[in-house]
Amino acid sequence: MPTADAEADMNRGTAAAAPASPNQPPGERAVSALWSFGKCLGALLPVYLAGYYGFSITVILFGLMIYMGWKHSRLEKVMRLKSAVYLLENEREFTAEKVFRTKRDLPPWVNFPDVEKVEWLNKIVQQAWPFVGQYLEKLLVETIAPAIRTSSIHLQTLSFTKVNLGDKALKVLGVKAHTEQDKRQVMLDLYLSYAGDVEINVEIKKYFCKAGVKGIQLHGKLRVILEPLIGDVPLVGAITMFFIRRPKLDINWTGLTNLLDIPGLNSMSDTMIMDAIASHLVLPNRLTVPLVADLHVAQLRSPLPRGVVRIHLLEAEELTAKDTVIKGLIDGKSDPYAVLRVGTQIFTSHHVDSNLNPQWREMYEVIVHEVPGQELEVEVFDKDPDQDDFLGRVKVDLDIVKKARVVDDWFNLKDVPSGSVHLRLEWLSLLSSAERLSEVIQTNQNLTSKTADPPSAAILAIYLDQAHELPMRKGNKDPSPMVQISIQDTTKESKTCYGTNSPVWEDAFTFFIQDPRKQDIDIQVKDDDRALSLGSLTIPLTRLLATHELTMDQWFQLENSGSASRIYIKFVLRVLWLSEDATPTTPSPRPSGSGSGTGHGGITSELNPMGPGGLDKPQPARPQHTTPDPDFASEGVLRIHLVEAQNLIAKDNFMGGMVKGKSDPYVKIRVGGITFRSHTIKENLNPIWNELYEVILTQLPGQEIQFELFDKDIDQDDFLGRFKLNLRDVITAHFIDTWYTLNDVKSGRVHLVLEWLPRVSDLPRLEQILQYQSQKSYQNKVVPSTAVLFVYVERAHGLPLKKSGKEPKVGAEIILKSVSYRTKICERSTSPRWDEAFYFLVRDPRDETLTVKLSHSWGQALGSLTLPLREVLVEPGLVLDSWLTLDGALPESQILLRATLKILDTQLALCRKAPGDEGNDGSGEELVPNWIPSHLDLRHRGGFPIGGDNANTAGQVKLTIGYSMGENRLFITVHACRALAACSKDGADPYVSFILLPDKKATTKRRTATKKRDLNPEFSERFDFDFSLEESMQRRLDLSVKNNVSFMSRERELIGKLLLDLDQIDLKTGVTQWYDLVAEAN
Repeated sequence: MPTADAEADMNRGTAAAAPASPNQPPGERAVSALWSFGKCLGALLPVYLAGYYGFSITVILFGLMIYMGWKHSRLEKVMRLKSAVYLLENEREFTAEKVFRTKRDLPPWVNFPDVEKVEWLNKIVQQAWPFVGQYLEKLLVETIAPAIRTSSIHLQTLSFTKVNLGDKALKVLGVKAHTEQDKRQVMLDLYLSYAGDVEINVEIKKYFCKAGVKGIQLHGKLRVILEPLIGDVPLVGAITMFFIRRPKLDINWTGLTNLLDIPGLNSMSDTMIMDAIASHLVLPNRLTVPLVADLHVAQLRSPLPRGVVRIHLLEAEELTAKDTVIKGLIDGKSDPYAVLRVGTQIFTSHHVDSNLNPQWREMYEVIVHEVPGQELEVEVFDKDPDQDDFLGRVKVDLDIVKKARVVDDWFNLKDVPSGSVHLRLEWLSLLSSAERLSEVIQTNQNLTSKTADPPSAAILAIYLDQAHELPMRKGNKDPSPMVQISIQDTTKESKTCYGTNSPVWEDAFTFFIQDPRKQDIDIQVKDDDRALSLGSLTIPLTRLLATHELTMDQWFQLENSGSASRIYIKFVLRVLWLSEDATPTTPSPRPSGSGSGTGHGGITSELNPMGPGGLDKPQPARPQHTTPDPDFASEGVLRIHLVEAQNLIAKDNFMGGMVKGKSDPYVKIRVGGITFRSHTIKENLNPIWNELYEVILTQLPGQEIQFELFDKDIDQDDFLGRFKLNLRDVITAHFIDTWYTLNDVKSGRVHLVLEWLPRVSDLPRLEQILQYQSQKSYQNKVVPSTAVLFVYVERAHGLPLKKSGKEPKVGAEIILKSVSYRTKICERSTSPRWDEAFYFLVRDPRDETLTVKLSHSWGQALGSLTLPLREVLVEPGLVLDSWLTLDGALPESQILLRATLKILDTQLALCRKAPGDEGNDGSGEELVPNWIPSHLDLRHRGGFPIGGDNANTAGQVKLTIGYSMGENRLFITVHACRALAACSKDGADPYVSFILLPDKKATTKRRTATKKRDLNPEFSERFDFDFSLEESMQRRLDLSVKNNVSFMSRERELIGKLLLDLDQIDLKTGVTQWYDLVAEAN
């Protein structure tokens, strides 16, 4: 028995093996000698016991093998941990040394120019690391340990005896920001590396058991998405985090968990831990932390996939021969097969016997959740009876496939002397309409492959939210429900919610659908033993095909269950569409060369037009049209008309306030990160501004419009009040004309006209709007916009070289009048690609011109384009989408862009009757309104009395009633009342109270605040109700305007009532108008 190994202690180093010093006291020398003797005895004891009980020598050898394997694994882990710590501490020296200048060993900020070092962040983390340790210790000792002790009777004596995060903090080796993908989010890739001396010890006193961890390594790329960006603090709606690929994990165990380092168990234990991490933090799983209220966290935690990639594994060429004969003297063949991975999706092809040029002709479909980031990895192996031999690998960035739509190319295999593989990769977009479903199914029937699964025509995303009032188990016990979702031969299971009949799962599933016209969704709700059924539901996919945007998001009544048992599920069907512009002709030819070397895996036909053997490959035809993001041209325009203000506070006082003066008011308006400022009106407490502002906005949750009034002074401007409006209310109402009371001051109100402008493609409407706008004038000289122009710049082709003969770094500048935008600068290429969108407000599209200028790094001109917008006006749908020739460049220089014009159809525009129309008296053109302004606030427009012919009318109430399809809720906004009947000589103290009938328990009863002594009160209060659209239409609004009176008062309480059936209102579009109140009968 090698006692030297037994005596070596890896945590003590060489000092433990040194002999006792003669200067030590006699007692210490005696203890040291006894300890050495005890270790020798312990090493020989198993040999003695084996001989005493007559065990075979095989048992001794087997135990020795386990011990040596454990020892070797432990030493390897310790060395890896020490090396990683040393490398992190001396990163700069390693980077500078010549021996480590291979791409594999350098940190990310050296490999990739767009990855930035963040040493400042590492310094902050290092400084805060001890306090992170304190928080973790408090969390483990005070929260986690008690929870573990109560979970099992065997763990009642568990305790954390030591929690120490050590001195080595988590390091961020680099950060890469992706801001070009979506303007409503910020995407960050954090390259994390942790090689720490963490030490956590656990003890279970009942069983004299100790275990723990001493040292952890974790390396990976964490993606952090900040979305949605909002116009209010904290500017970000939520933070979503996940690893795109599994991080590398290495744990150094101590105590009883040392057994996990035995060969076979070590990989198993690390895999189990990684599986636990992957179930929460590796795609498609995400960790989402909401930062604001009323946010759809489910959409962030389980978003729709970016697309689907159809992989055709066609063939391979010149693979390495691994099945050699006579110890390699005679080359044999290989039995190759391929393993394909995209995230957690893994596929294995069949193997081809004895063939170095195999043909597989297999097809696979993978769901892509994140681009850029996710990669396709193909590994080729030689099938053997014992251990399969490695024949090479290749990686392809799926972002390249998304941009090219179809990649049909040969890829050199890496890490082997020779070999290449032929792949055809197709990017399938997700369509929210079933118009092309029949065409897709017909196309799929013509595809042939050796795989058993036929091509899919669609994908189905299912978000399983919750259930309500499920049946109880026998004995009136709560069930532990789980859900099985089946489509044809595929079944997926949700997690189990223990001990509840109203479970919340929040699970997401995705299914490939071959023909949604013939398939059904089968949902079974069962107890955790899978024996007791709690309910079922069957939904034909044809029902989804008939819905708006192929989406169902609602409660469903369960069959074979309780009468009140319901389940809430969201179904989203998307048709898989291969762009017609991206369909190549024939596959690329095989390379004729050997393809030897380390290879260039990941090079696509777009980047490398030559095959591995150097032969020209036919290039796929250039796309004839752009492929913008589905959210392109979805922005809207908000028009703000600042009319006037009344009863402002006087700030310019004289003689210490004894003489009241005036104020010099102006207004600041903030919306969408833009600030507008009105002009100042001198010495006026009832100023009239008559100014107009316009801003292009993206519809995001939580956006607000902020108004602040100030008194202009020589030194510091005085505050005159403020108020905020929710942009969602304006978008819902489309048009608002009302007064708003100023907050944080004693008096004052502001008159605004707000309009969320509808966007249409009706060209005849343009003339009417231009005629109306010409009649309007505003104090700030603003000419109202008649249209909004959306420009999508995708790519250019055939640009000239620089004067030095090198390829240029191309950027594009897009200009319309005085507004200009710049794209990113692409890497050196004569065919750059930007994929960027911009928008402009247009005053008169008949006279304005769009200019696009291309240059090398904003220096040397490479060509330009002049596009009069009147050319867009003659295009179908007001959309120009094509290649356009550049001026001042080569004859073949072109740019591919899309220009979309949307007419801004203001509701205030008037239509002119054409001469000769019926009803024209010949005295000139008669102006007639094209809409009925029934919801305008006319109290301060002309001094005429507001009243009706009905003598029983007790005033009016202004309401907005609508249904938000995005939030699945009914909303009612009480804006104001007017011309209320007085209840006493002081008027009334009105408030509004209402209930949605039928409602026996009064759960929908709501009321506004009370306005003192005001017969024209303004409330501007919104109330939301979590009803489905069908349930909302079955409700009846019972509204009362009441006078707030004391118990002993003899004043009349009820001012007026309103009864309104909601099925008489178009809830989807929302209605804002004044309603007559009926007075109380005597």
